[in-house]
Amino acid sequence: MIALIKKKGALQKWRLLIQVIFVLLCVWIGLDFYFFNQYLATDGLTAFHSRPPGVDAFLPISSLLSLIFFLKTGLIHLAHPAGLILLISFLLMSFVFPKSFCSWICVFGTLSEKLADFGEFVFGRKIEMPKIMDIILRSLKYLLLLFMAVAFLGMTTPVLKNFLDGDFNMICDIRMYDFFADISSLSIVIFSILILLSVVFRGFWCRYLCPFGAIMNIMGLLSPNKIRRNSESCINCNKCSQVCPSFIKVATLKTVVSDECSSCMKCLDICPVKNTLTIKPVASNKTISKKWVAISVIVIFLSITFIAILSGKWQNNITKEEYLDVYPHRNELKHN
Repeated sequence: MIALIKKKGALQKWRLLIQVIFVLLCVWIGLDFYFFNQYLATDGLTAFHSRPPGVDAFLPISSLLSLIFFLKTGLIHLAHPAGLILLISFLLMSFVFPKSFCSWICVFGTLSEKLADFGEFVFGRKIEMPKIMDIILRSLKYLLLLFMAVAFLGMTTPVLKNFLDGDFNMICDIRMYDFFADISSLSIVIFSILILLSVVFRGFWCRYLCPFGAIMNIMGLLSPNKIRRNSESCINCNKCSQVCPSFIKVATLKTVVSDECSSCMKCLDICPVKNTLTIKPVASNKTISKKWVAISVIVIFLSITFIAILSGKWQNNITKEEYLDVYPHRNELKHN
């Protein structure tokens, strides 16, 4: 396995494998969640399927509020604890190696990448957004993040607890399921437009609209590990810049300091000169093997998840009776 990883370009095979594993994991979670909803929809008349904790990964607002609550109180709220645990692991991944969560694990990042690959096949090249438009659009996710930060960080601890304890938060995952199970025509049109834009412009959603991508970007900028280019051994072939999915001009930089670098390692894989592109800590000249990007995302995910499971902070504390009681009134609930 190690020999395979050392081969030129082999790390991309491992990245694809990890992406596929997490896509399949999400499909499994989706099926389990479907059967859980069927149990509730029939008022408990069908076979009971326990709610999969992994669905919390698709509740970013609840997870972010849980994180703020945790930072203020030191307590893990048990309505959607897996969401907090997963958010912490994703943030840690993106800190250890810049934004690595987005290009190695995130299913939306994987979908966006494959749509862009299809677009590149159709058009025969990567289509880059005009520079001025790119700057304007990239600011959107940061503005959205700023709005969320002002709104959420301004919440007092009692207000946070009141929201997290409430029925609206308890059943927000089921409301999300209802949205996609009975999706409106307008939503289909919007999603179709986003898909088309992602085919034409690589990473449209991730680059311009995803507020959690903005958080990962910030963590990536703070990361101590950066890609560096040895200008003395560089032959100026420009392959690293051409292959970069984020349009970073790697061939002109000594150190890649960019909020859009996602540690996909495509530039290192394609570089024809050994040790010209490397990963090194900011305060050290010691080279980190690129295989450690793959190892770190898996180790961080598994270790934090197992710790949460062993400590009883993975499954929520909501009983099936409570779900059955609230389920019929889910569309009437309002957040406080």
